[in-house]
Amino acid sequence: MALKKRNSINASFSMSSMTDIVFLLLIFFMVTSTLIAPNALKLLLPQSNNQTQAKPITTVSITNDLKYYINNNGSLTQVRFNEIEPFLQRIVGSDDEIYISLHADKQVPIDEVVKIMNIARRNNYKMILATSPEKR
Repeated sequence: MALKKRNSINASFSMSSMTDIVFLLLIFFMVTSTLIAPNALKLLLPQSNNQTQAKPITTVSITNDLKYYINNNGSLTQVRFNEIEPFLQRIVGSDDEIYISLHADKQVPIDEVVKIMNIARRNNYKMILATSPEKR
């Protein structure tokens, strides 16, 4: 009496569908990452080991060619110096504890940094000077 097995187990597994999905995801992430333009300025910040735990509401950046940028909800907006104070007042509103981060290039004269700090003092904002980690 010869008994025949009905269900034979196939030991091979086809990875073609899995690789198709991986390549489609790879293409999707490559396309979406090129659509997102980073809003970052290349600034050489002064170095320090001190860090603060305060979370700033916005940032003011000064480039080495004395151009001013303000971070407005994730997008950098270039402003002239005389537009900084009203622009910040519009963004910030009237909170009690307002922290603003100041990103100034190493090459920027200290006078320009003090001007921004004076705007913060007039409006009772607390200013955080951004630095890069100190190399040891």
